[in-house]
Amino acid sequence: QVQLVESGGGLVQPGGSLRLSCAASGRIFTVYVMAWYRRAPGKQRELVAAITNGGTTNYADSVKGRFTISKDNAKNTLYLQMNSLKPEDTAVYYCNLGQWGADGSGSYWGQGTQVTVSS
Repeated sequence: QVQLVESGGGLVQPGGSLRLSCAASGRIFTVYVMAWYRRAPGKQRELVAAITNGGTTNYADSVKGRFTISKDNAKNTLYLQMNSLKPEDTAVYYCNLGQWGADGSGSYWGQGTQVTVSS
């Protein structure tokens, strides 16, 4: 089993920055993808950014150039640096881990952290 705990959300003014963290604990396989998703009020959950165990990254078009996903393997922690925040970035942000191994596969979610961009 894997546990994911997000932190770092909050209220920020347009143009501001926040850094989200996702601490992972438990059994993490060698092959995995970690990602940030978000769900805004009245909208479906969407992928924000993802990073593979090899460090390959992928971003939603709406956040390219503003958000940066990274990970600290030693700390088993995923980050999302969010700059130039816009009101439309307001959402609950979720951390996800998908992993594959000889013993099977799994997908795990954190509890979510609220990000509100408002003046």
